[in-house]
Amino acid sequence: MLVLAVFIALSFALYVFYKVKYVRSRRPAEKEWISAKSRMALGAFIFFFGVNQLFLYSGTITYVISALFIIIGGISIWAGMKAYKYFLPRAIEESEWIKSNQN
Repeated sequence: MLVLAVFIALSFALYVFYKVKYVRSRRPAEKEWISAKSRMALGAFIFFFGVNQLFLYSGTITYVISALFIIIGGISIWAGMKAYKYFLPRAIEESEWIKSNQN
């Protein structure tokens, strides 16, 4: 499945991108917001990897491990979305506060 391979590569690239952005950021709320986005990207990587394994191999062990990957990836995406929604207003507020204090 070429589509799943593209999704796997894209989600891994986004994970690396957000982790580098996380390290370069100096604002605490913005760091948590970026961390939430990287958590969602990593969850998508694990999720798509589990789905891809279902198409590549067949067997009971494969189905169990793929199900675990899909569940863990889904939970990571869900937790990342909750953190993203929580930290987005705080990151915006932090950015506005810094802009207002620079002038």
